[in-house]
Amino acid sequence: MKASVAIGKKVLRPREQVEDQIKAAILSGALRPGDRLPGEVELARQFAVSRTTVREALRSLSTQNLITKTPGAGGGSFVRSIDLSSLRRALGDSVHNLLALGSIEFDEVAIVRQHLEVPAVRLAAVNRTTEDLVELRDIVALQKSISVEDPRVPALDEQFHGAIARASGNRVLASFVSALHLETEPVHYLDLSPEVGRTTVRQHQRIVRAIGEQNPDAGEEAIIEHLTYLREHILAYRQR
Repeated sequence: MKASVAIGKKVLRPREQVEDQIKAAILSGALRPGDRLPGEVELARQFAVSRTTVREALRSLSTQNLITKTPGAGGGSFVRSIDLSSLRRALGDSVHNLLALGSIEFDEVAIVRQHLEVPAVRLAAVNRTTEDLVELRDIVALQKSISVEDPRVPALDEQFHGAIARASGNRVLASFVSALHLETEPVHYLDLSPEVGRTTVRQHQRIVRAIGEQNPDAGEEAIIEHLTYLREHILAYRQR
């Protein structure tokens, strides 16, 4: 007896159909970053569905960071940029919310960050360009010249770790490192004494030296020492 041929296909609910079609238009480029979607009334007319269905679809697309909703007379639903910056932003927002809700622990994120920064440094030691090295040395030189009370300290630290991740040559890795850095090393979690500042700069110098010498093993050892030191100080500060 001949086996029956499967002809069934999952039937999507109206909300899912609207969502899928708008998403397809965004991912195909038919809708470009910054484009304003038609209003709810017009979308409901085009899709022959209710405004409630359209509203649910737009809410889901907003949650996926594909669109952003702006209130007011000149507002509406706009297509968000889909690039590496949006990847970093989406990951950072998700981690921030999970930490705020207590769904994940700070140390869990810090350990993941350490596991990502190790290959980032190793890759940077292999792939770094002369320009990458100049940028890293300039950042450390400025860090060495200022006090821990200087308002530029947080941005410089972010620039340092971000520059290493970019020097790795892996843009996805760089996006993840940057996102996790913002959530696991805010300066207000650190007791920024002069001693901590001097130690941190020395550790940064050691990391840059390893990258400059294109020595992945030395880079790995230096970044682990640095991140372990910071994590211990951050946790001690948070537990006060």
